Amino acid sequence: MTNERERSEAPTGNVALVTGASRGVGRGIALGLLAAGFRVYGSGRSIDQADLPRELRRVRCDHLKDEETARVFDVIRSECGSLDLLVNCAWGGYEKMVEGGAFTWPAPFWDQPAHRWTGMMDAGVRAAFVCSAHAARMMTPRHRGLIINISFWSAQRHLGNTIYGIAKAATDKMTSDMAVELKPFAVPVISLYPGLVRTESVLAAAESGAFDLSTSESPEFIGRVINALFHDPNLLARTGQVLIAAAVAKEFGVLDIDGSSPPALTLADIPFEG
Repeated sequence: MTNERERSEAPTGNVALVTGASRGVGRGIALGLLAAGFRVYGSGRSIDQADLPRELRRVRCDHLKDEETARVFDVIRSECGSLDLLVNCAWGGYEKMVEGGAFTWPAPFWDQPAHRWTGMMDAGVRAAFVCSAHAARMMTPRHRGLIINISFWSAQRHLGNTIYGIAKAATDKMTSDMAVELKPFAVPVISLYPGLVRTESVLAAAESGAFDLSTSESPEFIGRVINALFHDPNLLARTGQVLIAAAVAKEFGVLDIDGSSPPALTLADIPFEG
């Protein structure tokens, strides 16, 4: 356990936890927040092997296991005493997309493997709910904090498969209802939609022509957007809303790491399926 002397000598600054920070969007968010001056904690099953700066505090966690999730918050409480920002990015929905040589991702719901529900609903939605409950216990006494749930357009239109839509729609509804209960404590909750993000998997797919990266975003971009939201003095007025990261960036003048301004996608830009 960290004693009071160690805590007083710990680095100052706003404390953030990014779940699912080992790779992809979560890793990018962690890097973006670290560059913005946050003291960042990153959790994930493979966080110890992740390509992350030494300044980022790694806490290995399988968010399918509640006791491991509780430990993450115990570590933050012990080392910092408070938590200012939670970004729920843990997500197992993109694992094992190809099985036995078959691409099972777009299969109809009756042919979907059972693990996809676990990866999206349990490792995604349920993990976000449990983490948010822990965070709320730390934030509400201080009347300070922000919870961000990473979501996507599949909440509003069929994309890929039915479970994907269920998971993201549940995330947006969870955001809306949590916001009602947290608003009296001045803790906003936001659902944030990224665009096409140049994650490791997207870059690999782009080599085969699967994606046009001309309007894509770096993984760090959404971390920059979250930093801008965190410092918005009128943020509580947005609580419970679904926000598009690129639209928020334009509002606050946030640029990507290459100086570009990614376009804000709308529902009309998302390919319709079904």
